[in-house]
Amino acid sequence: MLNRFSRRLFCTASPRPWLFVGLGNPGDKYKGTRHNVGFEMINAFAESQGIPMDTVHCKAIFGQGFVDAVPVFLAKPQTYMNLSGESAGPLAAYYKLPLNRVVVFHDDMSLPCGVLRLHHKGGHGNHNGLKSVIYHFRGNREFPRLRIGIGKPPGQMDPKAFLLQKFSATARERIDAALQEGVGVLKLLSSKGLTESARCFNTEQKYKHIRVQNMQT
Repeated sequence: MLNRFSRRLFCTASPRPWLFVGLGNPGDKYKGTRHNVGFEMINAFAESQGIPMDTVHCKAIFGQGFVDAVPVFLAKPQTYMNLSGESAGPLAAYYKLPLNRVVVFHDDMSLPCGVLRLHHKGGHGNHNGLKSVIYHFRGNREFPRLRIGIGKPPGQMDPKAFLLQKFSATARERIDAALQEGVGVLKLLSSKGLTESARCFNTEQKYKHIRVQNMQT
């Protein structure tokens, strides 16, 4: 028997679903680290929409629900970051989703801490999680991604060590605020689509980027 979600999902009038995939590493050891903000974005969105993340599907902690009438699937791959595509690829295939309905959330050292960007497509920027996702999407890079700025390592610090550190108190405040901004744009994305949502959101984030840079100088 189909549950409520399945009945609504397969109704002919139902909008096409979105798949949101947050990148990170599983386990308490990595909880709260810079490299896990993709997981945190999934958690914030799931909590805001009352979507339980209580099943395992395609090597991911998984949840499903609706934003208004739009179906959404939420996934946190448990493969460790560098093998994220082993979960994201099968999930997209399982639900027969075109890649323009798959949004990947990931940390980005090229953006100041707490600054976000929503893009239609792009490269991997030497992000190993994205490399794996692209590989398992058969080399296709034309999928949306929500970039979550974590800032650059200070001085000569090893980037790998930086990624696996937890945020300072100030940076934590910026990330928490950014997660709520991310929730807002994802809700807008679900109802208005990617193009309109990205245009408005990226303009706001551009000004935030400028403000953050001015604060640091």
